[in-house]
Amino acid sequence: MRRFKSAMQRSDEPNITPLIDVVFILLIFFIVSATFIKEAKIEIERPQASTAQRITAKEIRVYIDKAGNIYIDDQLVKLWTLQSKVRDLLSSSTNKTVLVIVDKDARVEVLVDVVDQIRLAGAKDVAVSTKQELG
Repeated sequence: MRRFKSAMQRSDEPNITPLIDVVFILLIFFIVSATFIKEAKIEIERPQASTAQRITAKEIRVYIDKAGNIYIDDQLVKLWTLQSKVRDLLSSSTNKTVLVIVDKDARVEVLVDVVDQIRLAGAKDVAVSTKQELG
């Protein structure tokens, strides 16, 4: 009988082992379900133009930063793969317009090479994004 009573007295204490298990399961759940978004910050200062027009159609956007790096959908793209990526995007799009957003300090040679690759990919219209001059 004494063994039985001593076992009962021990069981009156709260058992926190299941609580620790639940806490670890919740921790694992939140770590797995959390989305870690790596935002690409492309710093581009567009050149100014007095004849700038607003484009309302949804187009494919190609970015060129001042270092000459080329981006499509915030992903770095090399020049030799640009034509195939734009061709794939154009095949799934009804609009065949491509907008090139270039930094004003980027080299002109890079812009010309990018526009050539876009036209070879089958784009009907290629536009360069600018800021409209005030005045």
